[in-house]
Amino acid sequence: MHINVLSRTAARAAVVLAWSTIAPAAAHAQNVLEFEPLASSAACTAGGDPAAPFVLPAGLQQTIFASEPAFPDLPDMNTLNETGFRAGELLYRTHETTDNGAVTVTDLHSLQTFLLAQRSDWERFDGIVWTPWGTILAAEEAVLAGIRDPKFPRAEAGLVYEIFPGSGRALARPAIGSRSHEGLRFDRQGNLYGISESSPPTGGYIYKFVPDEAGKLASGQLYVLKITHPTGDRIGRARWIPLDRSAVKVNSDVAATAAGATGYGRPEDVETVTSTGTTAGGRDILYVAITSENRVLAIDLQGTSDPHTTSVGAARAGSQTAFVSDYVRAGLNAPVDFTAPDNLALDKAGNLFIAEDPGGTAPTKVLGDDIWVARPSPDDFGLASETVRFASLTDCDAEPSGIYFPLRGSKLFVNVMHRGGDGRDLAVEITE
Repeated sequence: MHINVLSRTAARAAVVLAWSTIAPAAAHAQNVLEFEPLASSAACTAGGDPAAPFVLPAGLQQTIFASEPAFPDLPDMNTLNETGFRAGELLYRTHETTDNGAVTVTDLHSLQTFLLAQRSDWERFDGIVWTPWGTILAAEEAVLAGIRDPKFPRAEAGLVYEIFPGSGRALARPAIGSRSHEGLRFDRQGNLYGISESSPPTGGYIYKFVPDEAGKLASGQLYVLKITHPTGDRIGRARWIPLDRSAVKVNSDVAATAAGATGYGRPEDVETVTSTGTTAGGRDILYVAITSENRVLAIDLQGTSDPHTTSVGAARAGSQTAFVSDYVRAGLNAPVDFTAPDNLALDKAGNLFIAEDPGGTAPTKVLGDDIWVARPSPDDFGLASETVRFASLTDCDAEPSGIYFPLRGSKLFVNVMHRGGDGRDLAVEITE
């Protein structure tokens, strides 16, 4: 496949310029899209409307700002350069190809797209997040590694890589765990949350990684979530259980299973209120999409540090208790056609946008995949007040992927990714 890229020298020079000065993030404007919900999913066709791939509420518009062949196949998740010089102007994305995984970047000012990093042993790059110290984490969604990292051949599944945007240099971070990764998010203490995209009894776990040293991911303690006092279907009070540091570098799901961790049906993306610059009533909340169970969990992290600890790592770990609830669930506070929640994104008002991925293609499939919005309740941070339909795809053979709000402005970035790698994949901006 031909990839339309800038010369590597020019591309790296552009990113070095963008990252020559690191500054604290400034105060950010509200990022809220006002809309009237759609009544139903869009009638879809194979290929859909290539110029306007989404049906949107009145008052919203969509702009295709990048597409194949300017980047490789299967663009999945997005993140911006959230801090530093030119903050918010470079949009990075992963590509979920079976090999030759890549991270590309679009300069939102010039709309030029180029390849930042690519390796033949990278497979199914999915999750991506900007770190608080100005690097990028990209993760492999591989239950079983098809091409193992030559520096870490004992890792049986996918790995997380830390990529330096000024050079494209990448370092594996196996201490975070070898498993099928997707969503990655930090809390205010610098802890990293993720999942394994599999199902019980061998996976489907939710993880927390606490670095030994703030801002350094080469070593640290990996924890897995375990419900200890259930109040329903794998909800209730929980604890973060520490896992063996050597074992997780081989397969963190195996270590988590041995520890009696609580499994869910295909967790995929995660989101924290930290990404909006606010908290839910003073709480740190972690949202987790549980795709096979048609629900999204809300986990109250209760992240207060133990005042009696002296270890830097232990203090940063905070409380090892949590409380898990159903934030969105089909038939509870969402319509029965709310299915297969996948990617998540929070706006500044605490509205949780949810992209679904139920699968299927034309002609069997006749309705497009949707993006939903779960609106927060002023009285119950563990349960959304309602869940409404925001957008719907006209292409039966595609899914909305990588929904992402910038810290400034009222806009939503989303990819149109074709299942199986067929069709022309798109990067779309939705604005008022």
